[in-house]
Amino acid sequence: MFLAGDIGGTKTLLAVFDGDERGLSAIREQEFHSARYSSLAEIVAEFLRFAPELKLRAACFGVAGMVVGNKCHATNLPWEIDGDELERRAGLPKVKLLNDLEAMALGMLLLKPEEFEWLSGIAKVPKAGNRAVIAAGTGLGEAMLYWDGQRYRPIASEGGHADFAPRTALEIDLLRYLRGMFGEHVSYERVLSGPGIHNIYRFLRDSGYAAESPWLGEELKQSADPSALISHAGVAGKDELCRQALELFSTLYGAEAGNLALRCLATQVYLGGGIAPKLKAVLNSGSFMRGFLEKGRLAGFLGNVAVSLSLNERAALLGAAHYASQL
Repeated sequence: MFLAGDIGGTKTLLAVFDGDERGLSAIREQEFHSARYSSLAEIVAEFLRFAPELKLRAACFGVAGMVVGNKCHATNLPWEIDGDELERRAGLPKVKLLNDLEAMALGMLLLKPEEFEWLSGIAKVPKAGNRAVIAAGTGLGEAMLYWDGQRYRPIASEGGHADFAPRTALEIDLLRYLRGMFGEHVSYERVLSGPGIHNIYRFLRDSGYAAESPWLGEELKQSADPSALISHAGVAGKDELCRQALELFSTLYGAEAGNLALRCLATQVYLGGGIAPKLKAVLNSGSFMRGFLEKGRLAGFLGNVAVSLSLNERAALLGAAHYASQL
């Protein structure tokens, strides 16, 4: 049996998997609110306390952050995670840390066809060729799958922290607005994430592109998750400003997904994370693919790239479990 984890800024998902030649199956799973704990070790200890009889062979955790030397400083949590120390404290024979998008990339290869929704209309994907994963959630994650001629190998990145590159007059104004909030460096994560939806909404409101509805303004003041409120109102068609914010978010999401596809000459791009499934209607409206394809001379290449949205939010957990089973 193997312990796997998907460690995000908002939630941590742990599960024990049983594995054999037929594949992996989860036998126990639990979700934790990450910010309520001082460390990953504390969560692992609580998880294992209720099943002391488990004999685990290895553990792998996909962590939202840069992993170097089996250590990671979590991006959106005050955690320093050391895989070797966690191995000793938890009494596990082997612990490996992966970047969360590296784990998600592996997990995408394990999902069934019915667990995807196609955005590009291309359902035939070459068996060979590189692939890419982009996932907006608490932050923005990006990874690649390199085809070595026999199998896919994941490549982690911190592409979500690369410079936000505006393409239109509206997006240039957005960059100027965000520079006033965050200083000289504005990353794609500032617009393509949960907090990013709120940032885009405030820009459109403060710049006069649309008026804020009084009822929504009052609810936003009291909301612990303004982006969720904006998303719900926009998808339901209850508010024009929210609709515009989601459309701009979708276009920018498509533009950066196209950038990632060009960087690795991908034959397929996977959309992961918790936001995309909730915004399916917006992403399918045409705004995402418009941003994806607007790449000048390379538009023809991108027109042949398959784009699929993962409907299974456990992809990173599955990828971590698969990696643990190979240790």
